[in-house]
Amino acid sequence: MNTGVHPVIMAGGTGSRLWPLSRQMHPKQFLPLADKQSMLQATLGRLDGITEAQPILICNEEHRFLAAEQVRQSGKTPSILLEPEGRNTAPAITLAALHALDCGEDPLLLILAADHLIQQVEAFHLTIEAALPLAQEGKLVTFGIVPTHAETGYGYIQRGCALGEKGFKVERFVEKPDLPTAESYLASEDFFWNSGMFLFRASRYIEELELHAPDILVACRRAIDEGQRDLDFLRVGKEAFTACPENSIDYAVMEKTESAAMVSLDAGWSDIGSWSALWEVSDKDADNNVLHGDVLAESSSNTLVQAEHRFVATLGVDNLIIVETKDAVLVAHKEKVQDVKNIVAKLKELGRDEYSNHREVYRPWGTYDSVDHGHRYQVKRIMVKPGAKLSVQMHHHRAEHWVVPESVMPASTLSLSPSASIF
Repeated sequence: MNTGVHPVIMAGGTGSRLWPLSRQMHPKQFLPLADKQSMLQATLGRLDGITEAQPILICNEEHRFLAAEQVRQSGKTPSILLEPEGRNTAPAITLAALHALDCGEDPLLLILAADHLIQQVEAFHLTIEAALPLAQEGKLVTFGIVPTHAETGYGYIQRGCALGEKGFKVERFVEKPDLPTAESYLASEDFFWNSGMFLFRASRYIEELELHAPDILVACRRAIDEGQRDLDFLRVGKEAFTACPENSIDYAVMEKTESAAMVSLDAGWSDIGSWSALWEVSDKDADNNVLHGDVLAESSSNTLVQAEHRFVATLGVDNLIIVETKDAVLVAHKEKVQDVKNIVAKLKELGRDEYSNHREVYRPWGTYDSVDHGHRYQVKRIMVKPGAKLSVQMHHHRAEHWVVPESVMPASTLSLSPSASIF
């Protein structure tokens, strides 16, 4: 265990290709896609055995209470930095590096995404250990995933000459290739999937950022300086951060620095960036189906069915993705799942709430489920966490009727004025 390593977990993003399960207000990093835990909680759990340092968690302020609750359940006590809006990975990592340095430390930052799957945790830990000497020497280390097939959905890293026992100089970063190019990369054995995970000293990253993308550094420094503590969160300055250029760490720093190094990682990694990726990493039945929930698959093969709330039956289908939620159903050919994000964009364009919210919405005090609605009425099922308190507002032109089950709370303990509202 290395006490000098400080984890940074990036929990932004919307996971639009995993709609309708992943949505803007409840994206995939907060969902239990590959395990009973959410992907964020699984990421936090993988830190055990690497370091005792509490992580820095970066998330959108819209997700702050969802993130805080899942972190609380995991037993971690991270610093939670809130972005007013996403500006890609370079600004997010800059916030974390500046925050660490402002705390009087200059740790090695282990940059992780909250929505990655790593099935072989011990191999992951050993790879981090192998990368430590390079990072301690001042290298900016990225982790290249040993490819298992010709993948067109990932960027690639080409390795150069050897650095030490386990590392390589980064020859170049490559954009997502077409299939023939991906096949040539796989055959060469010199190309690795770009994982988006990194290890470097905080001050070294800031030095390289100042050299290659100083406008990002200036904006993030101002955002940190103007930040305010809010409960368990640190809100960075909104005006300064929204003015920050939007850029990835690859474009801003890694493709330009002379200090980029790579260590290969073979640990059952996936970013679960699509429904087909989830199908690939999941346990399958004799017909190559992945079935979750109340599902009956008859004469069906190579299909993923995710039934969240209702019984779903399939008959004579092949190579499909079927996802059922309370308010939406997706049926897609597995070869078209990269285009699910186009459906989300269309829903947003049409002003439909399904692109953003589930029928069940999370609040700091609990959840509410919009059971029914119509002209001038709506019905909601409200679940309040023990000890929590609803926000109360006043409405003069709306009547409310409350039913509190005796098994949950004696009716006599509920006191609301006829015009009080929680929404």
